[in-house]
Amino acid sequence: MGVSGVPTVDGGPDLDAESSLLLSQQKPPKPDDAFHFAYIIYFTLGVGFLLPWNAFITAVDYFSYLYPDVAVDRIFAVAYMLVGLTCLLFIIFFAHKSDAYVRINVGLVLFVVSLLVVPVLDAVYIKGQVGLYTGFYVTVGAVGLSGLADALVQGGLIGAAGELPESYMQAIVAGTAGSGVLVSVLRILTKAIYPQDEDGLRNSANLYFATGIVVMAVCIALYNIAHRLPVMKYYEQLKIQTINEEKEERGPLTGSAWRSTLWNIIGAVKWYGLGIVLIYIVTLAIFPGYITEDVHSAILKDWYGVLLITSYNVFDLVGKSLTAVYLLENAKIAIGACAARLLFFPLFLGCLHGPSFLRTEIPVTVLTCLLGLTNGYLTSVLMIMAPKSVQLQNAETAGIVIVLFLVVGLAAGSIIAWFWVV
Repeated sequence: MGVSGVPTVDGGPDLDAESSLLLSQQKPPKPDDAFHFAYIIYFTLGVGFLLPWNAFITAVDYFSYLYPDVAVDRIFAVAYMLVGLTCLLFIIFFAHKSDAYVRINVGLVLFVVSLLVVPVLDAVYIKGQVGLYTGFYVTVGAVGLSGLADALVQGGLIGAAGELPESYMQAIVAGTAGSGVLVSVLRILTKAIYPQDEDGLRNSANLYFATGIVVMAVCIALYNIAHRLPVMKYYEQLKIQTINEEKEERGPLTGSAWRSTLWNIIGAVKWYGLGIVLIYIVTLAIFPGYITEDVHSAILKDWYGVLLITSYNVFDLVGKSLTAVYLLENAKIAIGACAARLLFFPLFLGCLHGPSFLRTEIPVTVLTCLLGLTNGYLTSVLMIMAPKSVQLQNAETAGIVIVLFLVVGLAAGSIIAWFWVV
């Protein structure tokens, strides 16, 4: 007798129908992501966790005016990346003992605190005065706090997205590019509206940080709403079920067992991580330092660097959005393409010392757009693929490990940026 009560042809049980019924009982149908709300939330979170760093680095003209005797941008980069890298290492080794939901919420709050430091310090202490270096030390502390928050939020979000379908990882990665576009738009507006003097730089900086605070408040609200969405509850139940089944098979995860698992995860994602490192060595060695300091335009003058940075950010967003349309699933080709991006070094060098036709605005702009496009697309491909190379219960840790590779690439690229142009 079949499940429906209708006899089967051979009189035996309808095993396929019974199996389907059992599976449907164990795995309820997936709810729809109504109005793509969950996707929008993850995109917004991607915008959010890079916006504080973008605010600090975009306001570097203001900080350089206040503190003329220090290399503001380089000190900011060292403080941000050193703190972020240290925190990521700590998170990786203790990820199995902590809750990503708590880490992300703490990180979002710390972002708000770090962004509040500059406008509050300006209002009560600095007040536009030059050379008050106590304010600089406090600002560097805020940058370091932002780096800590970034490790908590980015590591947690990328890790959490690794446990979800690939569209949510794509949303976060595209959101990071959206952050760059947002800051570029703000930079163009402030440059067009405010004079480039003390008051103009001060007003511009305050606008960057005010925007960052508003966006972070929105991110806190949206992230805590996301966990109540039916589609997110569905994936959370699947994850819990998978983890419980794994625990039944292997028993409790001891410290030594976790270290062994961690090394297995690193081994599984190392080639994706190498590709990420290569991407950001090339990108950060060229962008933004080369674009803002080494190439010049007699026609566009000081607008040239602003427009090049905007072009890069727009095409970075295009690249990171393209994976929603077509995802390259061949890891060897993707990693090979990351290595091929090393060709950008001689090409950009040619724009400084090569034939006269290369030393014009059009070749530099085209190369900058290609730099952004390839950075965006390949980053999105590798970030999506890496967590899928391990079991679901290890996907969060794999995502955090990939973020660690990303930070290493950013740091290495920033260092190489000081030396490669001759």
